[in-house]
Amino acid sequence: MNPKNALSSSSISLLASRTLKVVGIIVVLAALLDTVILSMPYQFSERSWQINFVTQVVDRGVVPLVGLVLLLVGFWIDSISGDRAIGKTFWQSPRFYVFAFASLMGLFFLLLFPLHLNNVRLEYANGIAQITKQTTDAEAQLNTRLQTEVESQRSQITQLTGATNEQLTQLEQSGQLTQEQAALVRRFKADPQGIDPFLSQRETELRNKAATEIRTQKQKVEDTLRTDSLKSGLRVSVSSLLLAIGYMVMGWMGLRSLREEA
Repeated sequence: MNPKNALSSSSISLLASRTLKVVGIIVVLAALLDTVILSMPYQFSERSWQINFVTQVVDRGVVPLVGLVLLLVGFWIDSISGDRAIGKTFWQSPRFYVFAFASLMGLFFLLLFPLHLNNVRLEYANGIAQITKQTTDAEAQLNTRLQTEVESQRSQITQLTGATNEQLTQLEQSGQLTQEQAALVRRFKADPQGIDPFLSQRETELRNKAATEIRTQKQKVEDTLRTDSLKSGLRVSVSSLLLAIGYMVMGWMGLRSLREEA
């Protein structure tokens, strides 16, 4: 082999190896720094912060994995180019720290798997409790509002029943009363005992209609919350589990190969 060609090949291998190592380190550090900054301000006791933190970490979890792969490719190039210094001792080999870091990352993502599922479950239960409370408050406000409206209508009807037919006709012609309202007032002038049953029936109809709308809205909000919780729980947890497997396989297999080499 031409010595110049051998030297050129060695130089290219060295350049490729160093480039891959540098890029790999930058990718890993950039991903870690990105996660640290985006997680500010830190609120470890807040469940919502934990959920957002785990989501961000898992979404970026593959980036450090790519960086570690680049590092290992760089070490592999060193090994095939004849540089065996990296594997002389188990503890002094740079690959040991790469595999150890990968193992720690695998353990980290494995712990995130049950943590996120539990947080999503608790957040869902808390959301359901809030929706139930809001529904109860809305129903209480509905009862108060309907009682106020019924009393106001009773007062208006009582006042109008004291008017003469000519006055009712004038109110109807001026647009202050509709034809239907004027007919009701004339009916109640002839039968005052019919006011309470009429208002009770109207209150029941309004209450049932409003209650149906409240229950429908509650069901929609619960369905949306259930869907979002399920999507978040499955997507993030499954991704975390897959990342844990990937990191652990890389770390454990690498450590075992280093032990065999030693």
